[in-house]
Amino acid sequence: MVSDSRVSYLEVLEHELGSLGLVARVVRTRSGPAFLRVVNPAAAGLAEDVGCAPAPDTPDHYYWWSWGERMHRVDDPCGAASKLARVLEARPAD
Repeated sequence: MVSDSRVSYLEVLEHELGSLGLVARVVRTRSGPAFLRVVNPAAAGLAEDVGCAPAPDTPDHYYWWSWGERMHRVDDPCGAASKLARVLEARPAD
């Protein structure tokens, strides 16, 4: 089943993000696709919802930013986790 593979990809990313100190969990909704909610525990306002789906016109699955832009291929969850950690990094105020 397609949704099962998407959830599996999200769970792998969830594990990678945990090793980087981010809090992540797979959210399954009744009406929409599952997604991964990612939060920086040091700054709870820094959060992102990551989806997983094939790119148009290809069977290859990707992680997707919440605004619908392709983020990273699912065959490199470590790279995707690093990208998310960089985006959700708390920066000191100037």
